[in-house]
Amino acid sequence: MTTPPLLSLLANLEVIQDPTQVAKLSKDYYHFSPVLTAQLDDKVADLVVRPTTEAEVLQVAQACVTTHTPLTVRGAGTGNYGQCIPLAGGVILDLSKLNQVKWVKPGLAYVEAGAKLAAIDKITREQGWEIRMAPSTYRTATIGGFISGGSGGIGSITYGQLADRGNLQAVRLVTMEDTPRILELRGDDVQKVNHAYGTNGIITALEIPLAPAYPWAEVIVTFNDFMTAAHFGYALGEADGIIKKLISIHPWPIPSYFVALQDALPEGKTAALLLIAEASLEPFSELVKAHGGTITYEKTAAAAKKGAALTEFTWNHTTLHARNVDPSLTYLQTLFPYDPELKLVEHMYQHFGDEVMMHLEFFRVNGQVCPAALQLVRYTTEQRLNEIIRYHETQGAFIANPHTYILEDGGRKEVNEAQVAFKAQVDPHGLLNPGKMRGWLERTPA
Repeated sequence: MTTPPLLSLLANLEVIQDPTQVAKLSKDYYHFSPVLTAQLDDKVADLVVRPTTEAEVLQVAQACVTTHTPLTVRGAGTGNYGQCIPLAGGVILDLSKLNQVKWVKPGLAYVEAGAKLAAIDKITREQGWEIRMAPSTYRTATIGGFISGGSGGIGSITYGQLADRGNLQAVRLVTMEDTPRILELRGDDVQKVNHAYGTNGIITALEIPLAPAYPWAEVIVTFNDFMTAAHFGYALGEADGIIKKLISIHPWPIPSYFVALQDALPEGKTAALLLIAEASLEPFSELVKAHGGTITYEKTAAAAKKGAALTEFTWNHTTLHARNVDPSLTYLQTLFPYDPELKLVEHMYQHFGDEVMMHLEFFRVNGQVCPAALQLVRYTTEQRLNEIIRYHETQGAFIANPHTYILEDGGRKEVNEAQVAFKAQVDPHGLLNPGKMRGWLERTPA
């Protein structure tokens, strides 16, 4: 319940108390998981505050510390694990109006946390640059939310993951100390808040590295069987002379869920959805020919600005389209070890068959091309889902479990002591997004 003292401290700010709006802004795409749906459906904030300046963020932080009110930061709510769902009520801090691109330099941009990724690119491309990587929710996701809750995406085949050194230059944040401060983290210190679900600082601005902006052609290549397509995907990833941004492999029946693309997706075929620099299309077509593929769809960068973006059928948008057809489907997130022969990928594809439908996204891990899978799972019970996860892990695949809202359990399974220590420094009362960081919940009091 919101207390009068808190409201009085927020008197000059945009405060949303309408129950329907508050409920909407308390949620993300957690419903992709039947496990999280059961756990989070009834979780809602008491109110939402929508600041327009960093000074207003400081005011909200001070108000929450003074009244000991939990605070959960929200971008666009495009995450899938309940990152921005408040477990203990309190305030949702909606940063969508903190959305300015402050400056752009060759290879760098300084942006506010609520800026949408597509809006950043619109400005940076005027100077020949673009953001290095993005989720499939590129058009709606904010940069602060992506850094706080994401790990990689479209562009990761070239630039690796967000956690890789160099993919985040600097972060500006507001603390939740008794007297909140503004801090700037640079260099390796940015990892203290990178992918921390907003549990240990309110990110207000970021300095991000940029990539050269190529005209990206959209291409679909079809293959008679999945493993041929998978090996093509790996070969394309390894082809350093071919400039690409996306390698997404979908065996049948997954292409049947892509209603808007049906003319380019023959029944029974595996489809590779790709972004290729226009200047690389000729050598790319030779690689397609060498693997027996058929190009069924090709759009120039100019033509791709109209209609459905091919990227919006990849990564976790694949799950979205599949669930639009069959809401009983859920998904997994799997990282397969480096293996040019893709033996474990093939084993899992054969072992689970139609119960766990393979879907590969290729990216770079420590400089090596590796397949990640966002498999579609025909959900029956939580017990069976856990059995599927355990089987993957015993065979040597790493599962980033999307069926938990706990930061560490959904990621590397290890407590990040540096992030916990930073939380103790900047959020000593544990008010930021409480209940999400296992390392904080399990810490031994000093």
